[in-house]
Amino acid sequence: MSKHRLEPPPRVRPRVGRIAAAVVSLTVTVVALLGGLDVIPLGGAGSALEGDQTPTSATADLKADPPTGSDPVTPKSTPSSTPTPAAPKTTTTSEQPPSDSSARTSGTALPAGSGSGRRVVFSMSGQRVWLVDAKGATISTYLVSGSLTNNLKPGKYDVYSRSRWAVGIDDSGVMQYFVRFTRGDNAAIGFHSIPTKDGKALQTEKQLGTPQSHGCIRQKLSDAVRMWGFAQDGTDVVVLA
Repeated sequence: MSKHRLEPPPRVRPRVGRIAAAVVSLTVTVVALLGGLDVIPLGGAGSALEGDQTPTSATADLKADPPTGSDPVTPKSTPSSTPTPAAPKTTTTSEQPPSDSSARTSGTALPAGSGSGRRVVFSMSGQRVWLVDAKGATISTYLVSGSLTNNLKPGKYDVYSRSRWAVGIDDSGVMQYFVRFTRGDNAAIGFHSIPTKDGKALQTEKQLGTPQSHGCIRQKLSDAVRMWGFAQDGTDVVVLA
């Protein structure tokens, strides 16, 4: 049996490069695994500017500079494509009926069917008198105040008496220029001035054109003078309804 020299076993030399590569590979794998489990935050899109990180210059450049006080920016309004119609103009008209005075002063023309020749015409409905000459022309027309009672009938009369002054029945006042043309139940009926009692007129001149008397036809004093000069005894008087 031959004897051999025992050789020592070969020394194993560690391969440092491979070990380092393995360690690095393992580290990367562990880090990736822990990052996927949100244990270690990774620099993804969702955490790019979180916390106190300062935005990059590219991000800062996206911010618009605010307008300065010397150069204000005024937004331009876009006109509406449909024009707003203008409000219609309203015309205010009076719906009120004419006043009594305007109604009374209308219809001053001599009424038809009032006779012919020189005459006095009295319209009870119009409370107006006309003095008409022989040719049928109106010399004068004016408002009067007839009776409040139905004591005078339409028809043709004539002047039969005149008095410069007269006193009403039952001391109802004093009147001037009384021209009588018919008789009533208790007294004569005619034209005269507005009566006065104790120095006060029994009605105003503004009330002429409305019935105010108890039988006669009242006139403004100047019109009573005019009637006195026109209607002599025998002058025709035509009374219309």
